[in-house]
Amino acid sequence: MDSNDVRKEWAERSGEYSPSYYAYYGPDETSDLILELLDSFVGPDAAVLELGCSSGRHLAYLHEHGYGDLHGVEINDEAFDVMDDAYPDLADAGTFYGDAIENVVAEFEDDSFDAVFSVETLQHIHPDDEAVFGELTRITDDLLVTVENEDRDGDGDRDEADSEQAARRGVNYVNEEFPLYYRNWNRIFTERGFTEVERRPTKRDTLRAFRPDED
Repeated sequence: MDSNDVRKEWAERSGEYSPSYYAYYGPDETSDLILELLDSFVGPDAAVLELGCSSGRHLAYLHEHGYGDLHGVEINDEAFDVMDDAYPDLADAGTFYGDAIENVVAEFEDDSFDAVFSVETLQHIHPDDEAVFGELTRITDDLLVTVENEDRDGDGDRDEADSEQAARRGVNYVNEEFPLYYRNWNRIFTERGFTEVERRPTKRDTLRAFRPDED
């Protein structure tokens, strides 16, 4: 798959892993973890951007807990129709961009958002589009959170050696349909001027939180 194929796969996704699929399950433990981190580092007045927001289950959870300046990027246009039905308050309150992440974030000014987060989204960015990781550090003023896959087993704690080993695996095709790229997220963002301030294993991913290095 080239980068255009990957984007097309997600833009046209239906059924499993589609916007309707995630709206059905609603907020989850990851939503709780993201809320906890945002409360700790930036607070409810923060401008927050979710990358690959789908129909908005994580953003809707933040909105229910007092966050008002919410933004989302999503390539699948169906997501916004699902959001209108499943999370109408979020749909009215938020600002949303219907395009590929790499296209949208390049248009934002430096430090546009107090917090930026992704949940099982950056792991699907094609290697040809990895320049977007630098764009994410550019637009993040205070906190960058990634909840992404780092191994195939999805259980147990993960140290940096585990993450490096996962990154060497390259790519795995989920259900033989779309690619999941294994990366060392700590290295990616610390090499771009951020410091990791939090790391927690989740049921099948690793949550990492980063803040810009002090000058």
